[in-house]
Amino acid sequence: MTGRRAFLRGALAAGAVAGLGDASAAAPPARGFHGEHQAGVLEEPARRTVVASFDVIADGRRELADLLRALTERARVLTSGGAPDEPGIAAPPADSGVLGPDVPGGGLLVTVGAGASLFDGRFGLAARRPPGLVRMPVFPDDALDPAWCHGDLSVQLSAWDEDTVVHALRDITRHTRGAAQPRWRISGFGAPPRPDGAPRNLLGFKDGTANPDPSDAREMDRLVWLRGDARTAGGTYLVVRLIRMLVEFWDRVGLAEQERMFGRRRDTGAPLDGVHEHDEPRYAEDPAGAVIPLTSHIRRANPRTAEASGRRILRRAYNYDRGLDGAGELDMGMVFTSYQRDPRAQFEAVQRRLAGEPLTDYVSPFGGGYFFVLPGVRDAADFLGRALIT
Repeated sequence: MTGRRAFLRGALAAGAVAGLGDASAAAPPARGFHGEHQAGVLEEPARRTVVASFDVIADGRRELADLLRALTERARVLTSGGAPDEPGIAAPPADSGVLGPDVPGGGLLVTVGAGASLFDGRFGLAARRPPGLVRMPVFPDDALDPAWCHGDLSVQLSAWDEDTVVHALRDITRHTRGAAQPRWRISGFGAPPRPDGAPRNLLGFKDGTANPDPSDAREMDRLVWLRGDARTAGGTYLVVRLIRMLVEFWDRVGLAEQERMFGRRRDTGAPLDGVHEHDEPRYAEDPAGAVIPLTSHIRRANPRTAEASGRRILRRAYNYDRGLDGAGELDMGMVFTSYQRDPRAQFEAVQRRLAGEPLTDYVSPFGGGYFFVLPGVRDAADFLGRALIT
């Protein structure tokens, strides 16, 4: 047995013996771990998140399966909570202790995806690559840093408390280190409604107002979930975009110009031809863009046509703050994630419409990637990605 395989099999055993206690005895989270879909897609976004990308260094498909089993078990244990068992006198502690002696589930959501590079020649999976999964292209207004792009696996951890996601990241990294190497990670935070409605991004505008309704099962089947193919049914495609916002430059722009760039009022979130946040913009009554400019973000992102209706995405955005850059300027922005049935037909269609919009002077995408969010874990014998690799 290779060192990596022994490490991973030890991690699997630790899930019940020296992880967070007997997960089956712990109170399950409200959402429940097993199901057709993974958690973290339709749920209301929590206040804290970590999005991480990993390079798989497993040797062959068997070790890859061991990795995915270990990752599944850690997700199951972490979202259930419980008290860590005693590891023994000479062994290191079974848990970091960040959350205290009795680890709560904390509403943790764990969402795992596979990147296009996982389906290269290393594991004999080229013929099994989900058809919509490609490497994220470079768009016209991008300034991508290779160190912040792509990856074999994505893991998003979301919870209401920062220490919950930090604890989960440390645990997963510890238990998968023999077969997966962190490539990049970024922490994000959400905001409460101020004063109501959608949360605000770091440019001060409400974000996600025009999202499709995640509680509408028919709409989610139309726009988000994959059906049909047994290997991919229950999954979806995730787009991650790490977008720096030039907030100091933005703060010197007049409010009227800011609002015309977005096409919405900053205070209420209403379209410029409306009163309330969820008022529908009346583009047909403003064909020349006198009220809502033709170049405004909302008009380009969603022109409210029949064609555009089928290309909508379910977006989930978080803010980030990485301190200062090398020039002493504020390094802040957005961790943008979106879910869709086909990134090229949906997300990229929106990107093409947004190319060259005025906001591009104030934002700079520098990282991210495309990932296939694996179908959910059906029962205790199942594991993430089983249908794709076995």
